[in-house]
Amino acid sequence: MYQINENYNKLPGNYLFSTVAKKVDAFKAANPDASIIRLGIGDVTQPLIPAVIEALHKSVDEMASAETFRGYAPDLGYDFLRNAIAKNDYAARGCDIAADEIFVSDGAKSDSGAIQEIFSADARIAVCDPVYPVYVDSNVMAGRCGDYDAATGKWSRVIYMPTTAENAFIPDYPMETPDLIYLCFPNNPTGTTLNKDQLQGWVDYANRVGAVILFDAAYEAYITEADVPHSIYECKGARSCAIELRSFSKNAGFTGLRLGFTVVPKDLVCKGTALHSLWARRHGTRFNGAPYIVQRAGEAVYSAEGKAQIREQIANYQKNAAFIRQGLLDAGYEVFGGINSPYLWLKTPKGMSSWEFFDYLLENANVVGTPGAGFGPSGEGYFRLTAFGSFANSKEAIARIQKL
Repeated sequence: MYQINENYNKLPGNYLFSTVAKKVDAFKAANPDASIIRLGIGDVTQPLIPAVIEALHKSVDEMASAETFRGYAPDLGYDFLRNAIAKNDYAARGCDIAADEIFVSDGAKSDSGAIQEIFSADARIAVCDPVYPVYVDSNVMAGRCGDYDAATGKWSRVIYMPTTAENAFIPDYPMETPDLIYLCFPNNPTGTTLNKDQLQGWVDYANRVGAVILFDAAYEAYITEADVPHSIYECKGARSCAIELRSFSKNAGFTGLRLGFTVVPKDLVCKGTALHSLWARRHGTRFNGAPYIVQRAGEAVYSAEGKAQIREQIANYQKNAAFIRQGLLDAGYEVFGGINSPYLWLKTPKGMSSWEFFDYLLENANVVGTPGAGFGPSGEGYFRLTAFGSFANSKEAIARIQKL
């Protein structure tokens, strides 16, 4: 008789955003006339910029000609895109990252879930708490997290690093020594950041204890403050301890196109084995390359026109974030994030749990957010809103919330 991977049965309930969607669908069925504003899931709403659309059309036309048709993409990505990434995202910021250290993929979510596969099954992971659920769930599926305690919301082999208002959302170095450290800054869900010195401290710590930092920089395009690094490779020594994951979803609106990349420096070596070669082997075996037309669209993001258009698009979401933040503050909420991030993280009012506030907001304001408890035990008592809607919807959502 065949056997299943029992680690999947250890996962409690559904994926967070699936649960949110089911609750919203149930509310819509019971209240068909309700005008619901969704500020929950971090999906973009503005259309693709003209430079990207032009590149898509051009590359689609190329696929119609035998002379310019492209089949399977190179395993690690086309050189034209990897070179553009190396030049614009790294060299321009003084980071020593070569094009052949960049692995193009179909998105940071895929890579953040898959990167754990190149590490030992008994590796200990450390995560900020609250945390993007994929980091923990993917390690649970791999059998790395031990047992789940429903009373505490914690896994027995996961090292939790609370990031709350009490420590200014700056994680402390863990008492136990981890093998893998997941860091996401600007942070999802809290919208908070580390400055250059603080991130340098984590690089120094990882090199000192022999850990690898898995650095999710999906929201770097929203950074507004000069002392907040856009890449972990702005820190000295990061090449020997850090893997960086990036996405085109939130900076260029590619949530529907699917494109991202992971940087694995060749300096990352464990007992004589380069992690770069391990990820290349995994990537080539289990991934057939992002589509040519999508990679050409990604290249267009780095053109002069693309950069200008992207800045304008991001500015619109930043305008939403600033408006939502101020509106919540005016309504008496304690609010974090929204300055270097499209996410607003607020304390729930009147002692409500995060799911109670979710229901309260949906039923009384017809506004959808995301309960903090879904991001980990330290997320209880907090709530996430996103700035990815339209400005009109952002204004209407705040007006409704202020009336509560």
